[in-house]
Amino acid sequence: MSAIQSAPAAARMFLSGNDAVARAVWEAGTRVAAAYPGTPSTEILEVLSRYRDLHTEWSINEKVALEVALGASMVGARAFCAMKHVGLNVASDALMTMTVTGTEGGLVIAVADDVGMSSSQNEQDSRYWGRFAHVPVLEPADSQEAYTMTLAAFELSERFKTPVILRLTTRICHVKGVVQTGERQAFEPTGFVKDPRHWVMVPGNAKPRLPLMFAREAAVRAEAEVSPLNMQIDGSDRRIGFITSGPAFMHVREAFPDSPVFKLGLSCPAPLESLGRFAATVDSVLVVEETEPLLETELKAAGIACHGKDVLPRIGELAPDVLEPAVARLRGEIVAEPEHVVPQQVFPRPPTMCVACPHLGVYYTLSQMRNVLISGDIGCYTLGAGHPWNALDTCISMGASMGMALGMDKGRGKVDANKKVVAVIGDSTFMHMGMQGLLDITWNRGNVTVLLLDNRAVGMTGGQDNPGTGRDIHGEETARVDFAKICEALGVKKDRIRVVDPYQLPVLFKALREETKIEEPSVIITDRPCVLIDHYKPTKSYMVMEDRCTGCGNCVEVGCPAIHVTRRGKEVKASGKEVDLSFVRIETSACTGCGLCVQPCAPEAIVHAEPVQTIQFVRK
Repeated sequence: MSAIQSAPAAARMFLSGNDAVARAVWEAGTRVAAAYPGTPSTEILEVLSRYRDLHTEWSINEKVALEVALGASMVGARAFCAMKHVGLNVASDALMTMTVTGTEGGLVIAVADDVGMSSSQNEQDSRYWGRFAHVPVLEPADSQEAYTMTLAAFELSERFKTPVILRLTTRICHVKGVVQTGERQAFEPTGFVKDPRHWVMVPGNAKPRLPLMFAREAAVRAEAEVSPLNMQIDGSDRRIGFITSGPAFMHVREAFPDSPVFKLGLSCPAPLESLGRFAATVDSVLVVEETEPLLETELKAAGIACHGKDVLPRIGELAPDVLEPAVARLRGEIVAEPEHVVPQQVFPRPPTMCVACPHLGVYYTLSQMRNVLISGDIGCYTLGAGHPWNALDTCISMGASMGMALGMDKGRGKVDANKKVVAVIGDSTFMHMGMQGLLDITWNRGNVTVLLLDNRAVGMTGGQDNPGTGRDIHGEETARVDFAKICEALGVKKDRIRVVDPYQLPVLFKALREETKIEEPSVIITDRPCVLIDHYKPTKSYMVMEDRCTGCGNCVEVGCPAIHVTRRGKEVKASGKEVDLSFVRIETSACTGCGLCVQPCAPEAIVHAEPVQTIQFVRK
C-alpha cells in the first residue's frame, strides 16, 4: 500500500468519517496509533498506516491497543486507538483505571457503534462508557465534524489530562462528504516523569486520585456548558424542540427544518443547565438519541420534562421515516396507516462463504457428523450456522467458543453424555481472546476438540494481517507465530495436535472422528489461506459433465457459491423412498480449483474445465 502524500493546507477532500478521523489523527501530530480490526472502525487504522511519520499497528486485541496508546501518552506523546463498540468491552479493564491516573499526552479513543447491527452481535451504546469512566464523549454528525472533533478531542484530552472517547456510528464511519483539511502539526513528546503516586495504581495511590477524577469531571461539565461543540439552532415552530447528537441530528434537521434543535457535540458530561434553558423556550422537548434513553434519563433526573423512548424506538437508526410519524403522534395528529403493499418476491440470497473458502470443507465435514455439540466464535466461519451446513450451535463473543465448550463438557447431563464437544475458532480470534480459553480447557482436563481455522488473515474485516501471517500492518516481514507450538505450550499433548489441509475431506473427517473419540483436549489446525488475500494461489477450475450428473446433490452440500442448481427433480428408489434431485453446473469463471466438490461427487461428473478460448486484440 502506497504512502499518502501530505495534502496542502486548506485542501478540500472527499472523505468518509473513518478517513476524516484518520486524517485528523495524523494532522494532530500523533505519534502512536493502535487498533484491532472491527467493522465499522477498521478503515481508520488502514488509512493511518499509509502515513509513514507515525507508528501504526494492528494490536492483538483492543485491550492491548488501548494500553499501547496509554503507554505513548505516559511519555508525553499524542496517541490514538480505534475499535468497534464491543471492542471497548475488551479494553474496559484498562479504561476504568486510566481514568483514575489520567493522561499526559493527548489520548483519543475512537469507538464505532454499529447502530442497526449490520455486522455485530449486539447494538450496545458506547456513550455509557463516558458516564461509567467519567471521561468526555464527543459525537460527530458528519465527516467534517469527525475531522474537527478528532482535533478537538486531542486538545480536550491535554487540557483536562483525560482520555476522550470519540463516539462514531456506522453511518458516520462509512458515509462520505467534503472535508476541509489542514497540515500536520509538530508535536514533540515531553518525556516520562517518574511518579509512582501517579502511575502505580495500588489502592494507596489510587484512592487519593479519585477526588481528582471527580473534580476533572466537574470541570469538563462546566466546559460543556460553554463549548462551541454544543450549539442551539433556533426555529420558528416551537411546538417541539429537539435535543440530539451525532447522525440523528442530520435526520432531525431533514425531517423538521423549522424546529429548534439543541445539538450536542460534547455530549458527556451533558450541559444540563444549557439544556434546561433550551427546554424553557419550547412547548415540549423530544430527545432523539441512538440507541439507549441515556440523555433522556439524565434530563428527567434533573427535573427537565421531555419525551424520548416513549415515542421513539430503542433499536436501529432514527431516520426521517421513523421520526416523522412518531412526532406526528406526539403532536396529536392523525397518522394515516401506510398502504399495505405486497412486497415483491425476491429470490433469497442468504450470506454465504466465498468460493473455495477453506472453511467450506470444515463445515461440510461437521455437517456429516452426528451427536456433536459445536461451540462457535466470531469470524467468517460463523456462517457455518447457516444453510447448507447448519453446523454451528453457539456464537457469543470473541474467544467464547473455548470457555463455552468447556462449560458444555463439564455441565452436561445424561441427555448429552454421549455427544462430542467441538470448539471452532479462527486464527486471529484465537490470538485475540481464545488462547486463555484453551489453557483453561487443558488445565481443567476438558474433553474438547478444538478446530483452529488458520486462514492467515483477519478475513471478516477485509483480510488484515495478524501475528499468524508473519507480516505487520505495512506488509513488512516480522515474527510469525507457530500455532502448533502455542497449543503445545498451552498444555495440549503434542500427539493430540494435528495440522491438516481443509481441502482434503477424507483426511479432515478422519482427524475429527479420531480426535473426538479421545477423551482429552485436542486441536486440529486447518492450514489454507483465505481466498481473498494475495497469498492464495488458484488452480485449474472445474466443470460439470451434464450427461454424468445424477442429481445426487452431494456437491451442493459443500456450500460453494460457484455451484449453481440448474433444475430439481424427484426420484423414487427401489425401496419406495422418494428423494430430491439437484442437477448442477459450476460457474467456471468463479471456480478456483479447490477440488472440494469433486470429492463427494459419486458419479465423477465434475472434471477439470477446458481452457476458455479468448480473442486476442492487437493494437496497431
